[in-house]
Amino acid sequence: MSSSHGETVMQKPINEYALYLKSLIPKNIPETYALNPMFENVADEENIRNGIIAFRDYLYLFCERLISDGHLYSKPRKTKNLEDYPFLNNINHLLIEIGYHSRFNENRDSLLITEMPLFTVTKPKVPFSKQIECLQFLTLCGFIFSGIDLDGKKIEFTEGQVLEVAYPDNPLVLTGLKVLSIAAKELWRRFYNNADNLMRCDYRAIKAEDSDDYDILKEFLQSLPEKLQKFGLELHQRYKDMGMTCVELHDDANHFAYANTKKSKKTLSRRDIFQKRVWEFSLSVKYGFCLVVRMKKADKYADIIERFPLSLQEKISQGYGCDRKLRNEPCQGGCQGIRIPFDNSALEMKKDIEIWLDNEVM
Repeated sequence: MSSSHGETVMQKPINEYALYLKSLIPKNIPETYALNPMFENVADEENIRNGIIAFRDYLYLFCERLISDGHLYSKPRKTKNLEDYPFLNNINHLLIEIGYHSRFNENRDSLLITEMPLFTVTKPKVPFSKQIECLQFLTLCGFIFSGIDLDGKKIEFTEGQVLEVAYPDNPLVLTGLKVLSIAAKELWRRFYNNADNLMRCDYRAIKAEDSDDYDILKEFLQSLPEKLQKFGLELHQRYKDMGMTCVELHDDANHFAYANTKKSKKTLSRRDIFQKRVWEFSLSVKYGFCLVVRMKKADKYADIIERFPLSLQEKISQGYGCDRKLRNEPCQGGCQGIRIPFDNSALEMKKDIEIWLDNEVM
């Protein structure tokens, strides 16, 4: 699924995208949580948790560098996916490879790499021509790479060579990088397509137990004003109490979706539940924070709709489905549902939104 639904559009400059990316970084990482036993050989639990926080703090610096210098490395391009920046994808893959294929030195203040498939395979995930520029940008963010030449056109890495990676400002960043990289390689299927993006710093991927969906949503809404966060959490609890199943999912937008699954005769995957969604919170580069409703029962409560504010009535009257087919208009994501900006205007319609969702859910 693409933000622009098959249409090619121009991306935002990378410094603007960096502000969006920064808003996705978790602000309130817990100080204590049990870790998946698979990480016990990396470090003790306290150092791992501190390493995650250190890596989170590094990501803030990374975003600031994108804001100040990212335009030198990445130009906006026309694309079907507004979140697809090859430069960022390349850095993400490179960091994962560094974390996964490395071991700590004796003092645990640097990572040592003697084998790095990304540098030697025929068709690497990060093109040879882009590897050096990615490493050069990472040096702007505080990393130091010893044992390779960053001034050449291609990284030369042969048998017996050692690449040393350090982060002198806070060596714990390396612990966070290593743990998240292992999760990205070995646990990404469990978390669908979230854990393999280090720039989200998804500490939940390394926990022994799944996070409570209330806490996940609270984190999802973290960048909104307090009153909107409260309203979002109230809606969540309201429809969980009605028996709905909720699921978080990331593709080229960020979704927290609600579906009726009581009648399902099979075990549903995260994607299956998402496909059955009745409504969702959505966050994307193109639309920002929205409440999206896949309305199917409007004819059963037409008299109730007439009591809604005019702006909401107009949204509902447009219907849900392909913009081209319904109204002969350019694609605006109508196939996803009816999109209501989740801002102060939503607070003003709080009761009406609850009545609307109640009638769709029941």
